[in-house]
Amino acid sequence: MKKSVLPVLLSALWISLSEFTRNEFLLKSQWTSHYERLGIVFPSEPVNGAIWGIWSLCFAVMIFFISKKFNLIQTVLLSWTMGFMMMWLVIGNMSVLPLGILPLAVPLSLLEVSVAAWIIRHLSVLQ
Repeated sequence: MKKSVLPVLLSALWISLSEFTRNEFLLKSQWTSHYERLGIVFPSEPVNGAIWGIWSLCFAVMIFFISKKFNLIQTVLLSWTMGFMMMWLVIGNMSVLPLGILPLAVPLSLLEVSVAAWIIRHLSVLQ
């Protein structure tokens, strides 16, 4: 159990910090401007942060299980596709995705998934 819980929790922490940094510091103005143009308020209440924390934990668990069957590169690409590309397709379809964030969000999300997968693989092997 120690080989799975600690890597997943540390990976979830990394994902949460990465998401918070990207969306609160680097892209917040683009999110809020886009939502204002839609006539709605960008959701940034504490409950939204808690939901993103749950998403981060679920994403880390998903990466953990994928990493058991695939190598690091395959894990990163499959996890990124399932976690980000699919989400962006859905929120883009709902018109709530500011497309201008993608040139920064794509490489940063790939970095996020890469580090999360590395944490899981590295710590699972070491313990």
